[in-house]
Amino acid sequence: MRDTRYETGFTIAELLLALVITGILLAAVAVAFNASIINYRENEDSFKTINSARQALFRITSQLRTANAVEPNSPSNECTLITAASEDITYRYNNADNKLYLITNDNLSDPDYVLCDNVTAMTFEEGTITEGAMTYVKSVQISITVVSGNIQRTVSAAAVVRKNLK
Repeated sequence: MRDTRYETGFTIAELLLALVITGILLAAVAVAFNASIINYRENEDSFKTINSARQALFRITSQLRTANAVEPNSPSNECTLITAASEDITYRYNNADNKLYLITNDNLSDPDYVLCDNVTAMTFEEGTITEGAMTYVKSVQISITVVSGNIQRTVSAAAVVRKNLK
């Protein structure tokens, strides 16, 4: 007759095998969790960069729509205007440091304000009308390209200068 009180339970080999399988499963979960965290951070950086570009475009287009005057002969990387509050300002893209600046022309002693970082390209295209000897800016099309990591996005907007609508 066999003594059955020692036959219940696991052998050392079975316990080691269960421990190895558990370790492999935990390692797989840790790798998946780490990949998820890395992906979240990349998406968050991309969102912040694109959101910054959209906010800059919103600010520029809002001021263009209500502007008293827009300089028709500005280079394609900048837009100079007189705001509804009679401020003389310039939006300028500097490709040397990949930033979009807001420059207050009335007060040259204050520092330039950075509106958007990580800008790789930006253009302002003015649509003009000529009446007699005067040229007016009727509309401005703006395109801004930003980069975050290896993700590059272009955001565009257009604004009609309401004062020059006829």
